[in-house]
Amino acid sequence: MNCGNNCEALLRRVYETSFAVDDVVLYLDTHPADQDALNYYSYVSDLRRQAVEAYEAQCGPLLNDRVTCDNYWQWVCDPWPWEGECG
Repeated sequence: MNCGNNCEALLRRVYETSFAVDDVVLYLDTHPADQDALNYYSYVSDLRRQAVEAYEAQCGPLLNDRVTCDNYWQWVCDPWPWEGECG
C-alpha cells in the first residue's frame, strides 16, 4: 500500500464525488424528470467510479466487496482509509 499524501488526496476525491452523487440523488427524489439533474447524476457517478478506481489502484481496496484474489484481505491488514497514516 502506498500511504501518504497521495492516498489522502485520492480519498478526498472519493469523498467529494460521493457527496455530489448523494446530493443529486436527494434532488432527484423530488424532481425525477429533471433531465439536467439526470445528466449530472450520470456525470458525477462516473467521476466517483473513476475516483474509487484510482484510490484502489494506489492504496488498496476501499470497501470489503472490492477485495479480489490480487489483494486478498489486504484491507484488514492495512490502515483504514480514515486513519490517514501508515502502520
